[in-house]
Amino acid sequence: MRFFSLMGNSFGCSASGERLVSAARDGDLQEAKALLEYNPRLARYSTFGVRNSPLHYSASQGHHEIVSLLLESGVDINLRNFRGQTALMQACQYGHWEVAQILMLFKANIHKTDYLNGGTALHFAALNGHTRCIRLVLADYVPSIPEFWSIIRKSTPEASMSDFDEDALSEIVNKRADGGITAIHMAALNGHAESVHLLLDLGASVSDVTLEDGTTIDLIGAGSTPLHYAACGGNAVCCQVLIARGASLTAQNANGLTPLMVARSWNRNWLEGILSRQPEGRIKILPSPYLSLPLMSIIKIARECGWRNTCQSPACIDPCVVCLERRCTVASEGCGHEFCTRCALYLCSTNIASTASGPPGSIPCPLCRHAIVLFNRVAGASPVRELPRTSLSLSLCTTCPSVGSESSSASVHTQLCKPDFGCTRIPQIGSSSFRSLSCQRFPSMKLTSTLCMRAETSACLIRCSRSGLARSSSQGESSRRSWLFASNQYVTTGSSG
Repeated sequence: MRFFSLMGNSFGCSASGERLVSAARDGDLQEAKALLEYNPRLARYSTFGVRNSPLHYSASQGHHEIVSLLLESGVDINLRNFRGQTALMQACQYGHWEVAQILMLFKANIHKTDYLNGGTALHFAALNGHTRCIRLVLADYVPSIPEFWSIIRKSTPEASMSDFDEDALSEIVNKRADGGITAIHMAALNGHAESVHLLLDLGASVSDVTLEDGTTIDLIGAGSTPLHYAACGGNAVCCQVLIARGASLTAQNANGLTPLMVARSWNRNWLEGILSRQPEGRIKILPSPYLSLPLMSIIKIARECGWRNTCQSPACIDPCVVCLERRCTVASEGCGHEFCTRCALYLCSTNIASTASGPPGSIPCPLCRHAIVLFNRVAGASPVRELPRTSLSLSLCTTCPSVGSESSSASVHTQLCKPDFGCTRIPQIGSSSFRSLSCQRFPSMKLTSTLCMRAETSACLIRCSRSGLARSSSQGESSRRSWLFASNQYVTTGSSG
């Protein structure tokens, strides 16, 4: 049965699956809706070779509406490709924070690691300096409490008594990939000062060292701290922030090199003044402007009450003062101003300005500039019942039980659907889009989502497919480099800039 299931994925739904992949990659929302309405099982389709699903393609291209559509169709949110990458990893790798927000609202697993390097979504976001994605990935671990900064900085002894699992946050922020590399190592190496700043504010360690595992990243040397990596990358701001947070200037790696020696070996001569001596006095580093305390509270409300199904009619009573379209569902604690869930989500996910009067990480109210630390659900907002998300699978030709057989006295035979494809010609592999297939447009009739393909239809698709069509959607996709390899290329070419 497993063999026939694979055959169904390979042959029976190949043409329709490639069209969905093309629609997800190009951002064609209408065609994706039509294909999924016609056959919801296409959401589980994946290309051959790289095993990228439509969810991977839409996430890597930043098409958040198609990502939401696929997730509502029942696709596995933690689906992996052949590298072990999930959609959240690819969204963080390319900096599509809106996609990352949708995936976090659907509770994507942030602890998954890829097969090649053992990196998490946090590593991919830090590698390319996507600070907004870092903030969203860690949203479930940063509580909406005003004492958060005091707990992380350990400035007051009574702050540690707060109901906050600091160990869980520290574990995910300092999680090691292959070679003992943490997220702050990658951000420091590539010179992303804002990401380094935020990771330090969230509890990243400045003393964690890398391990010897035989990878080419050991050009810097095993036993290196984030400051060694920042010295190799050559970013002065990263070095200053790390030193201000307690990084050691005299720490030696396995090769006996200090951060200053690493900077000299990579011709980062402009760093000698920073790395040669300790700064006079204590450098005061302000909290990161990307720290957003209300984010956890609004994400919880969005999961409970939804963020799309709100009134948008002109007769809407008490509309949101920001969008003037949806009704208010959340209220900020303190000033009490009310907003819709979507506007509050956008405010917390995009804000990069902290209030001067409120605690670090609070965001200013767009109406009165009062510090917002927490959002509360308004009395009229009722929780929405989460629809069951079934795991759909593709098969060659499986019989589907009729729906509502209990209420119908007549015995209805198992219904089979036959897509109205005129599959007479299929373009060669070099075709730019699979939407140019010579297939008839979808019929206007409404088909039941539980129907499946008939055997003769599968035979038609098999007969029409070419021998080289198996890797059609993956031919144009260049093999992406691993993040360790990308880091090495940055290191080897950084001296020329």
